[in-house]
Amino acid sequence: MLQGKTALVTGSISGIGLGIARALASNGANVILNGFSDTKEIDALKNSIASEHAVEVRHDGAGAAKHGIAGLTKTVALEVAEHGITMNAICPGYVWTPLVQKQIPDTARARGIGEQQVIREVLLAAQPTRKFVQVDEVAAFATFLVSDGAPSITGAMLPIESGWSAH
Repeated sequence: MLQGKTALVTGSISGIGLGIARALASNGANVILNGFSDTKEIDALKNSIASEHAVEVRHDGAGAAKHGIAGLTKTVALEVAEHGITMNAICPGYVWTPLVQKQIPDTARARGIGEQQVIREVLLAAQPTRKFVQVDEVAAFATFLVSDGAPSITGAMLPIESGWSAH
């Protein structure tokens, strides 16, 4: 489905970004991983994805702050608009990742409340569904955005946050 396309996925050494990179690779896209980690871990990820999906996988360790992603997205979208390249930013709410899971006990201790209370009243308070977004949901959204079904979606900040922005 995505053979011949290449996707740069920011923050793709773990969590959401890695889920997106794996989903795109499973659909035939070459991927450029982005993020900071141990060189051996990055090489293992590159080799694993490349051999599992028969795609090219590279790594770019450049750091980009979340606020800067919006400007980068719009600028790149404008620069490459006539070349059949799209550029979008996916803006997730709380996603059920190992990082979020590790934060729950610490937040509970710091606030003197139970872990379920942290989940419901702190993390998911702004998400009307009161459910975490799942990594595979974000990966499926990203896969759609780079598919032939979305050539006119570019330069956009696209939320996937269980209704957070509807408030």
